[in-house]
Amino acid sequence: MSETSGGWLSRLRSGLSRTSEKLTSGISAALSRRTLDAATLEELEEALISADLGVSTATKLSAALADEKFDKEISDTEIREALARNIADILRPIATPLEINRTRKPHVILVVGVNGSGKTTTIGKLAKNWKSEGKSILLAAGDTFRAAAVEQLKIWGERTSCPVIARETGSDAAGLAYDALEQAQKDNADILMIDTAGRLQNREDLMGELSKIIRALRKLDPEAPHSCLLVLDATVGQNAHSQVETFKEMTDVSGLVMTKLDGTARGGVIVALAERFELPVHAVGVGEGEDDLQPFDADFFARNLLGLNS
Repeated sequence: MSETSGGWLSRLRSGLSRTSEKLTSGISAALSRRTLDAATLEELEEALISADLGVSTATKLSAALADEKFDKEISDTEIREALARNIADILRPIATPLEINRTRKPHVILVVGVNGSGKTTTIGKLAKNWKSEGKSILLAAGDTFRAAAVEQLKIWGERTSCPVIARETGSDAAGLAYDALEQAQKDNADILMIDTAGRLQNREDLMGELSKIIRALRKLDPEAPHSCLLVLDATVGQNAHSQVETFKEMTDVSGLVMTKLDGTARGGVIVALAERFELPVHAVGVGEGEDDLQPFDADFFARNLLGLNS
């Protein structure tokens, strides 16, 4: 992490506090008998589900606890430590930073997600991070139906000194993506990031548009896009599952970015997504600032989810 990591980790800890308070209060309530019996396990499972870890994950974690401590006296801290270890085991395989392939010029990243999930802001923050590493980046305003999205991406382009390819509202997004890749190849850019629309109420239209964008890119690079990032808003909780399913139908989602962890008590959904889909979580966000998106740290996340100091 960068020199801002101390402040970032503090913000992430603070951002997870609503989720951890909900989860730890549920654990404390379940442990009124101080013994890990069947009734206590059932209450613990309900506490995990209520924090959006999902039924499958909650069952798995409860079973692991039962294997270790069933019918034994156990403290609140011991329970939380054991859960944190098991959650970290689930998360570690998917905590993977997004690697840019230097042999590709450019590495093409298609960014998808529903409107309001934080796609455009995520693009800007990733651009800032990579720009600070000396990479050259081109941004493409592929959400051509929302003037606000185009303007927002232009602002991020100015902030990060990254050129932005944009067209007038209502333009063909696939044509814009083609032009952007052509320009990025001409400029020998390291990275091309393409914003997209996210109107799920018009699902068939959106599916067709994303397919068309991918076909257009492959006329210039048969392997493009090289990454497809799905941006998820943590505040939607279990609805994140249906969003992953929907976008996996539309395009080959290669990894996730989770935003707005500071605005919800539903941060546990990352654990449920990790177990169910096994997609890499490249980064998590806890605010609107330029440095508020950082690589996902499984152990730090798991311990702070359970209200434990890292």
